[in-house]
Amino acid sequence: MAEITIKEAQEKVDHWIKTYGVRYFNELTNMTILTEEVGELARIMARTYGEQSFKESDKHRDLGDEMADVLWVLICLANQTGVDLTAAFEKNLKKKTDRDKERHINNKKL
Repeated sequence: MAEITIKEAQEKVDHWIKTYGVRYFNELTNMTILTEEVGELARIMARTYGEQSFKESDKHRDLGDEMADVLWVLICLANQTGVDLTAAFEKNLKKKTDRDKERHINNKKL
């Protein structure tokens, strides 16, 4: 499968929603779904990398699939609120670089 840009991902999600999903859930519903999906991701992380043991129902969960679920709903929220995630990511990266370019390098804990 070919790599896609963030913009292309936003377009693919929008096309899928309009073709198969009928319409976007409202923003509050999608925010709640995002929280639910992050919780499912956290559950797998806690069992894979933390001290919790797997329940039988958790054993067949796919970490990548759970991350993709989070990304999907985040893209839905961006689309329906008019956020260009490419521009937002680039702006955020610049903010982090300007703010933290020396902070982490000089952190003796790291």
